[in-house]
Order: sequence, then C-alpha cells, then structure tokens
Amino acid sequence: MIPAPFSYHRPSSLDEALQLLADLPDAKLLAGGHSLLPAMKLRLAQPQSLIDLGRIPGLNGIRQDGARLRIGALATHFDLETSALLKEKCPLIPEVAASIGDAQVRNRGTIGGSIVHADPAADWPAAIVALDAEMELAGPAGRRSVRADDFFVEMMQSAAQPNEVLVEIRVPVTGASVAYVKSVQQASGFAIVGVAAVVNEEALTVALGVTGAATKAFRASATEAALNGHSLTPERIESAALTADEGVETLNDIHASAGYRAQLIRVNTRRALELAFSRA
Repeated sequence: MIPAPFSYHRPSSLDEALQLLADLPDAKLLAGGHSLLPAMKLRLAQPQSLIDLGRIPGLNGIRQDGARLRIGALATHFDLETSALLKEKCPLIPEVAASIGDAQVRNRGTIGGSIVHADPAADWPAAIVALDAEMELAGPAGRRSVRADDFFVEMMQSAAQPNEVLVEIRVPVTGASVAYVKSVQQASGFAIVGVAAVVNEEALTVALGVTGAATKAFRASATEAALNGHSLTPERIESAALTADEGVETLNDIHASAGYRAQLIRVNTRRALELAFSRA
C-alpha cells in the first residue's frame, strides 16, 4: 500500500533534529524504518512529517567508557551482532542481535528505533532490562538518563517523549555468563517469550529480563530473589525458575494463550540460566 502524503526532512545535526521536532508537532523520527514504514503503508500511522536521523554523525558508534559501554541509538542490529568489542565486553548484546529477524532486518533496523517503539514482542527489551541499561535522551531542556526499569512504560509506549531523541544506550561490561533464549513466532521472528540472563558468579547475583510475555518487558524478580546470594546448582535453578512468572499478567492472543506464555516464561528462564551458567 502507499502511505499518506508527508514531508521529508533530513537534519545533519542533533540540534537541527530537535528544532524540527519543535517546529513540526506531528512529525515522526525515522531511524531504521522497520516499524514505522510498514505502519505508514498500512495507514495505521499517518505522520505529516518524517525526520530522518540517518545523516546525524555520532549516533551509531560503539565504545567503552570505563566499566560501561556506550552504544549509539542508530547502531544497526548487524553492527551489534558483529562488534568485536561487544563480543568481548558484553556478549549478551551480539547474541540478542543475531536472533532478530533476518539479514535484511538486521542490516537496516536499529537498536534505538526498536526500544523506543517498545513492541512487547521485540527482543531488545529483554537484554536492556537484564543489563539494567541506561538510555540517554536529548530534548529541548537538555539531556536526561532513564533506567531500564522506567523506560518501558506500556505496550508500544516508552519513556521517550515526542520532542526527544534517543541518543545512546549505556550497558555494563559483563562476563561471559550470559544467554538469551526465546520461543519464536516463526512468521515474524518476534519473541512469543524471550528471556535474557546475566549471571555474576563472583557477586552471586543473577538478572533476568523477559520479553514477549506481557505488555512490556519485566524482570523475573522472584527468581532473582531466590538465586541472589547463592551458588547456582541445577536443582536451585530449576526450583527458582518455577517462580519466574510470579505476579505477571501474561498476554493472550492468536500466537499463544496466557497459560502457555506463563509456562514458557518458566521454561525459558531455566534454559537461559542453565546456558549462562554453562558459559562461566
């Protein structure tokens, strides 16, 4: 289908993009376009203006800053999948990136566009939550940081305001004890339920992010509480994983029932923990 008419703008700086957002109240930001353009073709979204961020320098870099890694919001899934720095310092990010869509999607889609879109079945939110990432947003009042627990607000709604641009994502340096396990919707590649696990054996802590199961990504906090402070054993992992869906209202749709999703949360939590533990 053909989108409704719109004006196209391609700023060459972040300041120019923010000014366009101020001047064009019905504008939408264009990053990779894999979420916005299909919606426009179906006329589910009909913005009067598009602001293409692709020409703005510095928004797709990947670099280390002490104990954290700074990932530009326009870094593509392929950039993250193939980054030598991330493979060494935060291997969960390349692992999640490799599970997204197909080669065409990974070459064009961006991490920033995906997480701002806040699709409850997207893969990135699980990793963002498990890594306790920070998102840096630029707006008319300057810049602000939002923690992962506060970033995903509701289905298709993030903390990014209409007049703000996501600039970068900051994630910690981790060890190799990480994993992402998902049950995939075969036609789209989205997660019916995906679980990201980060295990710190020295600190005796685990962090678990779950996507696809509810209206937004969440931490499997009951399982974390059962495991934190203890050495991991297969028996302890199996027992703790049974609480992973505690307090969660799971989605019920054409892809999976609420009960099936609850079971997948428990199963994929166990599998992710076992895989992460095996990589120690």
